[in-house]
Amino acid sequence: MLIRPRNKPEVYWVGAGVGLLLAFRLIPLRLAARATAEGTDVYLFLIGMMLLSGLAREYGVFDWLSSAVVRRAHGSPARLFLLVYLAGTLVTILLSNDATAVVLTPAILFAVRKARIDPLPYLFACALIANAASFVLPISNPANLVVFHDRMPPLPLWLVWFAFPSLLSILATYLALRWVFRSRFAGPVNSAIEVPVLTQHGKLVIAGLLVTVAVLLVASGLGWNLGLPTVLTALAVSGIASVTAKRNPLPLLGEVSWSTLALVAALFVMVDAVESIGALHHTEGWLRAAASLGPAPGALSTGFVVGVANNVVNNLPLGLLAGNTLRAVHASGLLAAAVLIGVDLGPNLAVTGSLATILWLIALRKEHLNVSFWDFFKVGVVAMPAALLLSLAGAVALQVLFSFR
Repeated sequence: MLIRPRNKPEVYWVGAGVGLLLAFRLIPLRLAARATAEGTDVYLFLIGMMLLSGLAREYGVFDWLSSAVVRRAHGSPARLFLLVYLAGTLVTILLSNDATAVVLTPAILFAVRKARIDPLPYLFACALIANAASFVLPISNPANLVVFHDRMPPLPLWLVWFAFPSLLSILATYLALRWVFRSRFAGPVNSAIEVPVLTQHGKLVIAGLLVTVAVLLVASGLGWNLGLPTVLTALAVSGIASVTAKRNPLPLLGEVSWSTLALVAALFVMVDAVESIGALHHTEGWLRAAASLGPAPGALSTGFVVGVANNVVNNLPLGLLAGNTLRAVHASGLLAAAVLIGVDLGPNLAVTGSLATILWLIALRKEHLNVSFWDFFKVGVVAMPAALLLSLAGAVALQVLFSFR
C-alpha cells in the first residue's frame, strides 16, 4: 500500500493481504466476517457523507463555494490560501474530513486552475486541514467513531476536551503550511473568474446539509452511533433534492466509493487478525506503562507514538486497536484524549496515514496530478509534529486547569 506497485489502488494490496490470511487459514472465516461487521457504523457514516458530497457536487454547491473563494481573494495568493484553508476547515468540521478530500479538493483545483496559479499549496491546505480540524466534533472524522465506539463522550464534554486542542492544531498547521510554501505565493491571482449562480436546488442542498449537521449534533449529544442517522438523513436529503429537481436519484449511488468501503473492511479484518495473536495484550501493557509516567508525560508520549504509528498502518485500523486498548484498561480522560488527538492529527505526516489522505490522493489522480510519498512527507514532517505536540500540550493544560475526566 505504501509504494503502490504498478500504480494499483491501495484496496488491492490490503485486500490481497486479507485474501492470503484466509487462504493460508491464518484466520478463520468467522473472524473475518465478525471484523467486517464491526465496521458497520463507519460504512454507514461514509456512505451518508459520500452521498451528501455527491449531492453538493451535482448541484454546484462546491463549485460555487470554490469560485467565490477565488473571487474574494482580490488577487492575493496569501489571502486565497487563507480562504481555502477556512473553507476546508468548515467542510471538515461539519461534513467530515472525507468530504474535504473527496469533493472540496477537486473543486478547489478547478478554481485555482482558472486563476492560473500553482495549485499545490492550496491542495495541500485541503489535505492537511482535513486531518487538523477532524476532532473539533465527533462527526468530523470516521476515526472518532472507531476510537470511542459505544463510549462516545456527550457533545458538551467532547467540546470541553477537544475545542481548544483543535484550535491549536488548526492554527499550527496553517502557520506551518504558510512557511513551507512561502516561496510559492509570488505573483497575482486571476480573480476575474465567473462565480456560478447557486440555483434553488443548490440552496436546497445547503439547507439539507445544515439539517444533517443538526441531526448529527443531536445524535452525538444523545450518545447514539452516528452511522445510521447519517445515512438516513443523506437518503432523505437526496430524495427531496431529486424529486424537486425532477432527477433520477439512482445515479447518486455512483458517488459512493465502494472500493473505499472494501478498503476499510479489509483494514478492520487486518486489525482483528493482529489482535487474535495477542497484540492487544502488548498494547495494554504499553498504555499502562505510559499512564505510569504521570498525566502530562503519559499523554504526550502516548499521543506522539500513536500519531507516528498511524502512518505505518493507517489511522482507521490503528484507531480500532487503540479504542479496544482504551476499553480494556478502562482508560479515560486525558489519556483517551491524547489517543484520539494522535489518531486524528498524526496522519498529516504521510500519505498513508488516514483514509481522507488516501481519498485526496485518488481525487488528484483523477485530475492527472500525482503527489508522491516523499512530496507529502517533506510537508508533513514540518506540519505534523508541531501541530501534534501543541495540541497535546493544550489537552494537558486543560487537564491541569480543569481536571476533566
